[in-house]
Amino acid sequence: MAPDPWFSTYDSTCQIAQEIAEKIQQRNQYERNGENTTKLTVTIRALLQKLKEKIALLKDLLLRAVSTHQITQLEGDRRQNLLDDLVTRERLLLTSFKNEGAEPDLIRSSLMTGGAKRGGPNPWLFEEPEETRGLGFDEIREQQQKIIQEQDAGLDALSSIISRQKQMGQEIGNELNEQNEIIDDLANLVENTDEKLRTETRRVNLVDRKSTSCGMIMVILLLLVAIVVVAVWPTD
Repeated sequence: MAPDPWFSTYDSTCQIAQEIAEKIQQRNQYERNGENTTKLTVTIRALLQKLKEKIALLKDLLLRAVSTHQITQLEGDRRQNLLDDLVTRERLLLTSFKNEGAEPDLIRSSLMTGGAKRGGPNPWLFEEPEETRGLGFDEIREQQQKIIQEQDAGLDALSSIISRQKQMGQEIGNELNEQNEIIDDLANLVENTDEKLRTETRRVNLVDRKSTSCGMIMVILLLLVAIVVVAVWPTD
């Protein structure tokens, strides 16, 4: 199975963000030691521009995936949250690079905790959690990948449940269609039987009327014969 281009781009973007944080810390160390930071500054500027372009690409890929229904809305929301974290990291890194008051340790902490959430408290007040304290960037990234894999497993399980429910719904729908066909056939049979019954009733009525008419004719004929006999029969 080919890797998802969005996640491969996301991974490379996270690596760029981590590299920027490391180089900002290195630059700040150089500044404290009175060393030349020109080369590092140029490198950081280039990496920040690359990070910006990568984030723009992620936004475009996510928009296409959602608009063309390549992913579910739930997966789209999950990726949007990851993207929001990256945007927050970019802002923190840019602030740190411009020396606007961000301390390197707090920048590193925000990178490891995924950055500040929308509407959350001041991002500079975040503290590095115990489970990541003392870990390197590679180890932290491995933890993030594990969390993503667990989320993917949960989404797969949810997708399987939804798929089974959909299948059950289709089976119920098929059963209802079969029942409707049986009901339609029964209705047609009842209608045909009713029509035959009405036809036979009309025939019986017609025969009855004919029988009544024939009987009256016979009576009339008998009366006429009697009259004629009486008329022509010699009297004593």
